[in-house]
Amino acid sequence: MRLSRRFAPVFAAVALVLAVPYDAMSLPRAERVNDGARPAAAGEGARKPVPQPFGAECRTTVTGSHVVAYCHNPYVGIDRVALHVECARWWDIDTDSTPVEVGPAMTVRLTGRCWKEIREVWITHEE
Repeated sequence: MRLSRRFAPVFAAVALVLAVPYDAMSLPRAERVNDGARPAAAGEGARKPVPQPFGAECRTTVTGSHVVAYCHNPYVGIDRVALHVECARWWDIDTDSTPVEVGPAMTVRLTGRCWKEIREVWITHEE
């Protein structure tokens, strides 16, 4: 019993330190927004929003006149991807696929082809 009475103030101090919010300790006083002195003006002391990672990662494989693309979205936002195929011959028709939604943690397969050789393949992304 005596041990707990001797260390009671130490336990209380540790509990108070752990109860302080992390945000209050993480920023230096100069960087804190609106520390109570006066309201912050527009654009003054405000943090810039951090851009969130976005976009599916795509791999394309060209085999002869066929194209296969796999797009995987590892992020929270929905990405819309489209496959574009440019054919090498002037008379061959270039193709653009309709945009496909790639949700979080999803993988989609896109395919395209030309009659003869393929000159170029690329993927476009939309939010």
